[in-house]
Amino acid sequence: MAAGVQTPMIKDLGQWMEAFLAPTVLIELGSLAVCVLLAWLLVSGLRRGLGQADGRSIFFGRRVVDGALFPLALLGLGYVARTLLIAQGVGLAVFKVAIPVLVSLVAIRIGVKVLQVAFPQSAWVRPIERTISWIAWLGMVLWVTGLLPLVLQELDEIRWKVGGSTLSVRTMIEGALTAGAVLLAALWISSAIEARLLRSATGGELSLRKAVANAMRAGLMFVGLIVGMSAVGIDLTALSVLGGAVGVGIGFGLQKLAANYVSGFVILAERSMRIGDNVRIDNFEGRITDINARYTVIRSPAGRESIVPNEMLITSRVENLSLADPRVWLSTVVSVSYDSDVDLVTRLLSEAALASPRVLRDPAPGVALSAFGADGLEFTVGFWIADPENGTLGLRSDINRAILAALRAHGVEIPYPQRVLHMAPRPAGDPHTAPLEGAR
Repeated sequence: MAAGVQTPMIKDLGQWMEAFLAPTVLIELGSLAVCVLLAWLLVSGLRRGLGQADGRSIFFGRRVVDGALFPLALLGLGYVARTLLIAQGVGLAVFKVAIPVLVSLVAIRIGVKVLQVAFPQSAWVRPIERTISWIAWLGMVLWVTGLLPLVLQELDEIRWKVGGSTLSVRTMIEGALTAGAVLLAALWISSAIEARLLRSATGGELSLRKAVANAMRAGLMFVGLIVGMSAVGIDLTALSVLGGAVGVGIGFGLQKLAANYVSGFVILAERSMRIGDNVRIDNFEGRITDINARYTVIRSPAGRESIVPNEMLITSRVENLSLADPRVWLSTVVSVSYDSDVDLVTRLLSEAALASPRVLRDPAPGVALSAFGADGLEFTVGFWIADPENGTLGLRSDINRAILAALRAHGVEIPYPQRVLHMAPRPAGDPHTAPLEGAR
């Protein structure tokens, strides 16, 4: 760096250090303390008034000073106090440091909180959070020391030509920061909309709202990328060739992946399957717990989860047990001896089915003499339930136990398997009829 540039900078630093020794510093410190107190009171009052106790809140966080609203309020009050001090002719020293620090703190808080809310379980969020912190504090140091304009000027001198555009390191950095800020804003808006949409939605309404939230997030992030590339100076018309190549790649190599994404939006838009529905596909039955853009998660009553590509849900036969009516019909078969009282058995089986609170009273359980079995009379007990997501094996077990207890209490016999053997007589003199030697 040239000596002519160093001298004014050193002179400014010297004046700034002398200002810290002036008596007006106490006035600045007092004004800053008043701003901190007012910001704390403002955020605390809003937190109590709005009932914000959720740690996922970007503005409020877990504590009063933990969210993005506290540094934002303090920054606004700091600018007001700075303006009033300048109007009174007070030389500034503390606020020359406080304002850049608050700006950096606001950028860090917003970036970190938005990423934590948008991607709560992602491992790659933490390195990005540290990167945002380092960039914000580095910019603050360059701003306070007065080196920021000089650094930007030097970076602007490093240029190269890309096609018909001339790029520099400064434009690349500014474009990356602009794209990052727009993407963070897009994630913030989409996360807030998704949280509000999904707050009290269930079933088909939940699926439709999730589709809207996903489409809005994708659209906002696409706009953010376009804005970032425009800020860098990339000619977007030159991307038409790249878009055609990507289209060809999707048409051949990525057709399955593209089909899954398109199928996901079709499922969410048509509401043919919704979160909470009980479905059966490819001999796997369970409850839909999540519908993503590429796949759907189905959880069986036994706890196993199946990740099903959305294209399979569109092109294959799917039994949706909850599409029109969440009620499901179940049955169990019981055999009794031929000597049993049919009317008594019918009444006992119906009462045993009604003994379970999960069995619906309307429609009521039905008992039918379904077959004349080889060992006894076969009765089929049919009943309706409205909560198949809670499993059916335990319910069948409870009803079978109640049936067994009722039949035993009334002396109704459950027959063992019976087989009758008929021995054909053999003619006299047949050697096979003679007793074996040594037989008793």
